[in-house]
Amino acid sequence: MDPNRRMRHGSGVAGSGGGQSLIAMHKVSKSYETPAGTFAALSGIDLAVCRGDFLAVVGKSGSGKSTLINLLTGIDRPTSGEILVAGEAVTGKTESQLAAWRGRSVGIVFQFFQLLPTLTVAENVMLPMDFCATFPAGRRRGRALDLLGEVGIAEQADKFPAMLSGGQQQRAAIARALANDPPLIVADEPTGNLDSHTAEDILTLFSRLAAAGVTIVLVTHERDVAARVDRTIVLADGRIESDTAGGRIRASAQTAAG
Repeated sequence: MDPNRRMRHGSGVAGSGGGQSLIAMHKVSKSYETPAGTFAALSGIDLAVCRGDFLAVVGKSGSGKSTLINLLTGIDRPTSGEILVAGEAVTGKTESQLAAWRGRSVGIVFQFFQLLPTLTVAENVMLPMDFCATFPAGRRRGRALDLLGEVGIAEQADKFPAMLSGGQQQRAAIARALANDPPLIVADEPTGNLDSHTAEDILTLFSRLAAAGVTIVLVTHERDVAARVDRTIVLADGRIESDTAGGRIRASAQTAAG
């Protein structure tokens, strides 16, 4: 992992604890219109996440986890509030601007890998570099091989995804998410489709990435994952119910206010 990662990711916004916050969400709400009326998926979320943090977002189905990460990655837009990542406002961008921003700034890891089956593993990892032209064409395969080495599957580079185990495919998906050296990795239930031993390996890999300066936001319904992360927020009914870090509960602004 690049030891200068923290420096090359540019300036962040000041966090409440005095450090740099890579993520800042201020009074973020998201509502949907349904046949039964307005549904508030998120209500007034305030959240700051520091660079290099390994954060778990947990909660029951319908608690707002998916909505939160969709807003954080620019896949969806908030009804109100402000979202900044690495000091750059996510809200207010056009769709093309969001796509370009997402390619540079966010790596996304899905539960079911989402590797393209007709491309080799190395070609899958090269795709984000091809899309964003972040590296010269002649360097992209070499970088893909380096990343596959970092996640422990360099020998699988020229195989197709169907030839890999689930754990190997998830490692390939993580390498792909790292392709453009983004400051933020968002992982949506990345261990939900893996056996317990492989899931442990993936969490160890995320811990190593966070130690190297990548901010990891891991969305899961498994509360025992909290033992492996720096901080856990629990969502319930679209609000932050608790915020735990360093073995202690930190009252959220919403809880304190109400």
